[in-house]
Amino acid sequence: MASKKMSLAQKVNILRASVMGANDGIISIAGIVIGVAAATNNAYSILISGLSGTLAGMISMCMGEYVSVSTQKDSQKMALISERQRLDDQYQEEFNYVQQKYEDQDIDPKLAKQATKELMDKDALSTVVQERYGFNPKDFTSPYAAAIASFISFPIGSVLPMLAVTLAPAESRILATAIAVLIALLITGYCAAILSNSNRLKSSIRNAIAGLLTMGVTYIIGQLLAH
Repeated sequence: MASKKMSLAQKVNILRASVMGANDGIISIAGIVIGVAAATNNAYSILISGLSGTLAGMISMCMGEYVSVSTQKDSQKMALISERQRLDDQYQEEFNYVQQKYEDQDIDPKLAKQATKELMDKDALSTVVQERYGFNPKDFTSPYAAAIASFISFPIGSVLPMLAVTLAPAESRILATAIAVLIALLITGYCAAILSNSNRLKSSIRNAIAGLLTMGVTYIIGQLLAH
């Protein structure tokens, strides 16, 4: 039996989990390795701390994404149960609700009523759920797919700061890592803005600032603990 193809919305949600996982991998591991590099010049210690952080981050992001998406999916399922009951008990009220939503969008009342009737006759549950709750009941995101996407993307994001801090000369490894991470965060911030349809420049800058603050704090802590 052929597997059901994912909708565009489902693909976007999985891509979102991948971008966020990579972004967290970049910021988290950059913070760890820069903090350790500020405390010691031992490349082995820096690498081990980065690898340990990557392993912990992979599991944390995977489970966090699974719990988050599962909770959202459970809430949506409860909304469907509630709406089915409403349609059984008060169909006309739900019909009027959808029609009013269309009229609120400056659609002519007669046209709004006709559109509501056609849509409700075709799929009353999906129509009302989309208007009342704002989601498509046919587009549930798989918590397993989101978890796997985060599990894979987190270590991919962590590779950049670990390579930069271990391959760069000792005297410039912190600066080289900061620059590499800054460029990567600008890219992931831009990608996240595309997925959320928000301001690209603002998202990129905000993401870069978050990374710089993280690296700055861990650098200061590493300097304070250096001996």
